[in-house]
Amino acid sequence: MAKQWVIPDIHGCFKTLSALFDNHIKPTAEDHIFFLGDYIDRGSESKLVIDFIMDLQKNFPNVITLRGNHEDYLLKAAWHDLERKPFLGLKTKSQMQKEWEKQGGATTLKSFGVKWPSDIPKMYIDWLSDLPYYHELEKYLLVHAGFNFKIDDPFDDTQAMMWARDYEIIPEKIHHKTIVHGHVPVKLEFIDRIIKSEDQPFIDLDNGIYMPNRDGYGNLVALELTKMKYVIQPTLDDINY
Repeated sequence: MAKQWVIPDIHGCFKTLSALFDNHIKPTAEDHIFFLGDYIDRGSESKLVIDFIMDLQKNFPNVITLRGNHEDYLLKAAWHDLERKPFLGLKTKSQMQKEWEKQGGATTLKSFGVKWPSDIPKMYIDWLSDLPYYHELEKYLLVHAGFNFKIDDPFDDTQAMMWARDYEIIPEKIHHKTIVHGHVPVKLEFIDRIIKSEDQPFIDLDNGIYMPNRDGYGNLVALELTKMKYVIQPTLDDINY
């Protein structure tokens, strides 16, 4: 039976991602691999993370990559940078770039060897721009953050899909499917409990890969949906943010 792996927030931790595949995930052409966004920032190797995922997409037909709020930060910073005119002949950081750098964007720029978001190679900007906001399976809705249930159609609010944190799920608005997401770090104990529960309307897989010194956090979790079994890879990367 083909496997369906779901992998949440990687945050520039290339060594950890690589070890997850070396130690736990051996994909075949029939398998599906779903990434939930936040590939960049905080860890030091965002570019290598994206390169790794791009290579997977070239070699395996069923790799789906969603957009997270940190990709949203990067894209907005790049667009603001392109539109910003020099002041007295000097280029300065946009407010959006400053905000992004506070959230770990400085490490991403460093991983690409550039100072300005608009200097990130176009192939990466194009790839990030094409990322979908959610993916629907028979029993599950995969998304980075969540949905806005305060509106008639939660699928109309793409901002919420990247940024939502606290929301009350209304099952009939999402076809009574289980939401599988990242975005909000939770303890490994909570992840274990919610995966093993039969009637939970959501599964949060983000264990805060960038928080290895915090009790109960600091792992990259991957959930295999067909058997509802998960594996963990402890953080191997240096976190610089």
